Amino acid sequence: MTTMPDRSRKRPRDPNQLGKLVVDIATGDVEGVLEDSGKDPAAVALGRRGGLKGGKARAEKLTAAERSEAARRAAQARWKG
Repeated sequence: MTTMPDRSRKRPRDPNQLGKLVVDIATGDVEGVLEDSGKDPAAVALGRRGGLKGGKARAEKLTAAERSEAARRAAQARWKG
C-alpha cells in the first residue's frame, strides 16, 4: 500500500488524476489520509471564537443606512443574471 503524496493541496485538480485517486481509495490501494495542517489547535479555536462574534459585532456598528446599502447590494448580487 502506498500513501498519498505530500502536496499543498488536498486533491488533484486534473479530472483524470482525481478519478484515479477516487478509484484507488475505493479499492484500498491508497488510504484517504487526513493531512495535518501544522496549526496549533488552541490558536485555531481562538480564531474561530473571534470569527463567530465578528459579524455580529460589525453589524451592530453599522448605521441603518449602511445596513440598508449592504442588503441592497446583496440582493442585486443574488438576482444578477
